[in-house]
Amino acid sequence: MNPKYLLWSATACLPAVGIAQKATVPPNIVIINIDDMGYSDPSCYGGDYVPTPNIDRLAEDGLSLRQFYTSSPISSPSRVGLTTGMYPTRWGINTFLHERVNNAKHEQNDYLSADAPSMARALKEGGYVTGHFGKWHMGGGRDVTDAPAIPLYGFDEYSSTWESPDPDPKLTSSDWIWAPSDEVKRWDRTSYFVDKTLDFLSRHKGEPCFVNLWPDDVHIPWVHENDETSMRQSAESFSIVLKELDNQIGRFMRGLNDLGIDDNTIVIFTGDNGPAPAFDGHRTNSLRGQKATLYEGGIRMPFIIRWPDVIPAGVTDSTSVVCMVDLFPSLCSIAGVPTPDNYQLDGIDMSSVLLGRQSVDRQSPLFWEFGKTKKKRISPHIAVREGRWKLLVDADGSRVELYDIMNDCNETRNVARDNPEVTDTLKAKALDWFRTAYRQHATPLTYDMSE
Repeated sequence: MNPKYLLWSATACLPAVGIAQKATVPPNIVIINIDDMGYSDPSCYGGDYVPTPNIDRLAEDGLSLRQFYTSSPISSPSRVGLTTGMYPTRWGINTFLHERVNNAKHEQNDYLSADAPSMARALKEGGYVTGHFGKWHMGGGRDVTDAPAIPLYGFDEYSSTWESPDPDPKLTSSDWIWAPSDEVKRWDRTSYFVDKTLDFLSRHKGEPCFVNLWPDDVHIPWVHENDETSMRQSAESFSIVLKELDNQIGRFMRGLNDLGIDDNTIVIFTGDNGPAPAFDGHRTNSLRGQKATLYEGGIRMPFIIRWPDVIPAGVTDSTSVVCMVDLFPSLCSIAGVPTPDNYQLDGIDMSSVLLGRQSVDRQSPLFWEFGKTKKKRISPHIAVREGRWKLLVDADGSRVELYDIMNDCNETRNVARDNPEVTDTLKAKALDWFRTAYRQHATPLTYDMSE
């Protein structure tokens, strides 16, 4: 059997150093950000398309969050939220980045400003070596030729796909996201990025490393080795791609063990936004909605974090509400690195949750915005989550929906009329946030923090 298909085994790991010793050595940090992953794609989150033993092993050896939210239900703004620790609306990116004419139609910028805060830059300034391997989609590609280079965001090394300012030629033989003529075939891309990541870590062994490992699986087209022309959006094709993704997660974890750095590497596994297609909610564990909606199926994601002998193994936190924007301040806190002071991050330090020390009742609301200019919106385009409640509303104040997420996570019953005080309060917060936060051109000179 090809070794890349073998299950990574935790029993093969080298003996871990003690927590006290680890406290003196900054951990490596690897964020595996899967493209268009449904909440219940992994078996450990209820998925049944194909077993995902390697992803499940991460959960068995680490902490799983059941109320983790991305910062947008679509790729580009979600990645902006992860990178900046700020709501992507603040940086004028509210949907996936298009050609210039379509960006203008959607009232958004052509790329993330290089002036924006960057987790990679903050960690680099704190002594980390930084790499980005995988999808970018925060500027570049199509007809946007002036997007800032990836190193300007703090990355020492990178390799990316078509939707980036400097795509890897092995992945881009044509002016599109993939082609049969690509040197690295579509079904081998995750393997290619795993190779890049392990090579980077091997060359910087002994130095603290921060890596974005961002595959473009499991985004359609689901092309696989036995049918390279397939554009079918079938459960069968999806299962083949998901199985290979899981194989590569296992191969990556074995690689960390082989390098002897498994014990002091934080590995985070999550996704950028909900699935498309969702197969009638089967990929979201019946959560309502999917990619490109602000219902739970579009923004609630699987989230696993593993750090041997520091984060307790096999723990599930079903109560803490954590968002993608929280990762920037939380990981900087864990690494002992200061966050930038030129902008106020929207994310908050949730390191105590990520380290498995305690569940936390979030004290600040979370906000989302998507689809203001879409002609046929499935959900209202502004949302706020505070405590047990989640409210959705359009900018003109219409289409108000209120859900008791703690008791109705599938958002089956709109209880806005039954709870007028809660509805009025959250509606005002959501609209005030949007009116203040929405900036097409966000720069240090024009950015308004008055809210």
